[in-house]
Amino acid sequence: MNSKIFILLSIIAISSFSCQIDPYLSSVYTDETIWEYPDMVEGLVGKPYDYMSRNYNDNVGAILDGATDNAVMTSATNVMAKLATGSLVISQDPFSTYWNNAYKAIYSVNLFLKDRKGFNTRFVLIPAQDLQIRNRLQGEAFALRAWFEWDLLQKFGGKDVNGEMKGFPIVLEPLDITKKIDLARNSYDECVKQIVDDCDSAYKYLPIAHRDFLVTGSLTYAGSKYWGRMDGITTRAIKALVYLNWASPRFNSGGNIERWDSCAKYAKQVIDFKLNDKSAGKGFTTYLNRVNWFDLNFEGIIFSSRGSANDAMERMFYPGGFSGNGTMGATQELVDAFGMKDGYPLNQSPTIVFDPKNPYLNRDPRFYSIIFYNNLTINGGNPNTVGMYTFENWENGGKDAMNVSSTNSNTNYYIKKFVSSTVNFKNSPVNTQPHSKFFIRWAHMCLAFAEAANHVGGPNNTKYGLTPKAAISYLRQRKTYDNATGITVDPYLDKVASLGETAFDAFIKNERRIETCFEGTWFFDLRRWSTTLSELNKPVHGVKIVKNADNTFTYDFTYEVQKRQFSSAYLPIPYDDILNMSKLTQNEGWDSWK
Repeated sequence: MNSKIFILLSIIAISSFSCQIDPYLSSVYTDETIWEYPDMVEGLVGKPYDYMSRNYNDNVGAILDGATDNAVMTSATNVMAKLATGSLVISQDPFSTYWNNAYKAIYSVNLFLKDRKGFNTRFVLIPAQDLQIRNRLQGEAFALRAWFEWDLLQKFGGKDVNGEMKGFPIVLEPLDITKKIDLARNSYDECVKQIVDDCDSAYKYLPIAHRDFLVTGSLTYAGSKYWGRMDGITTRAIKALVYLNWASPRFNSGGNIERWDSCAKYAKQVIDFKLNDKSAGKGFTTYLNRVNWFDLNFEGIIFSSRGSANDAMERMFYPGGFSGNGTMGATQELVDAFGMKDGYPLNQSPTIVFDPKNPYLNRDPRFYSIIFYNNLTINGGNPNTVGMYTFENWENGGKDAMNVSSTNSNTNYYIKKFVSSTVNFKNSPVNTQPHSKFFIRWAHMCLAFAEAANHVGGPNNTKYGLTPKAAISYLRQRKTYDNATGITVDPYLDKVASLGETAFDAFIKNERRIETCFEGTWFFDLRRWSTTLSELNKPVHGVKIVKNADNTFTYDFTYEVQKRQFSSAYLPIPYDDILNMSKLTQNEGWDSWK
């Protein structure tokens, strides 16, 4: 790109991770002159973080679950509702911005990496500290390119109209893809190799993790001030996720077992680092404690966005009756994924009988920290606040029932995950809490390892020092998001592990659903596991509730909320780029987008 404008915008909008820049610099600085100004060079690596999500309230976070069997969007005109029902049109493409942002980020780091100009820039006078900065920035540049390449592959990788499994156009030079540059998509396998290579290149330069107690030199140039930036252990985690996708049925028609093995290997490296290495978080000894969505330094984070105090998730998930927007509702399918408190699935417990007249009693303890259900009263986390809000989801007079308001869920369930119990809209001012997006968590690595290692050797086979059964046990016995005791006595885990690979794979998928719902990953999980559209095109359900004269309730769990009509298992390549690049092929199933 002849990028005076791009460089200027990059500098002006430098992320808070970057050094401060003189705000009065003008557009006289180009790709050629920027190298005279070290702060601007550093900004090339800082800027890509601005292209990452900051919270779960976007189209690649919780809202993406509205195009899965986990949730239904309240508004029929929402783009995810249109995607789910087969009525999305070109002008509404919710994913093109992520394609564009990825290539903007890749342009920025490619400019830094080209001819090692970034690495050869002198940032400070003291040689040892200068090398520390240069190594970190060089490693970050490779890692960021790998991150955005992985983002492109996960979102846009798929079988094209020619029947070939494609990824994205690999760009290793500072090219502006919005210009007339005719690029072709590389094969899926080539894209995997590029991401893995970039992760390995990054690993050579980066510290293993950004924590103060890792640092032997000056904290001015290293340490936890860089928490939230790419580090070495994040590159191992990215590789695990890439191999997990590549090993899955949709992208592994030949059943290559080595891909599963590679996923298990790298996921286990991340697990071990957190568990055993004192540099990981002074020893991840509290892994059984809850995931704290409001602690931006939570030890279970591998990589996360920057955060800020806000009430975005509470506004998004609460119904209109409690100053929310009721943007989406959980499905009955997701609710049924939660078994009973002894760890057995619904209707399989030898000791607890599921009562359809009191369906939310004695459920898996994790259920209560993820779903708001009928007649539940919440107290705002304050023992002195009695009855902050009660959910009235019955259709004969309940204020939170579907169709009563445009801000009420269509499923008669509401979502609790990411919602802070201390946010009370009856207070003035509202006590907002920190929110960010935990892109990769320790739990994700446990799930990846369990799935991959199970395919290699079965549930009870030790792989890299751990069994799939043990990896899942970590998660089931952990405290819930509400700090309640998890499933500490778990006979069902023993039972299902004894049934072999196939049964345990289905069990892992259900555990993954419970653990990752509304994090923006389930959409891609369903696709990587599926081989036909019929597996995706199933109706989703809610619950119809009637309040009886004696104040009991009658529940109908068969209420069909929405039929799903996906024409493709893949997302579309942005239409504008299809028009601009004759070599760029569209994914199958998007005939009107070619």
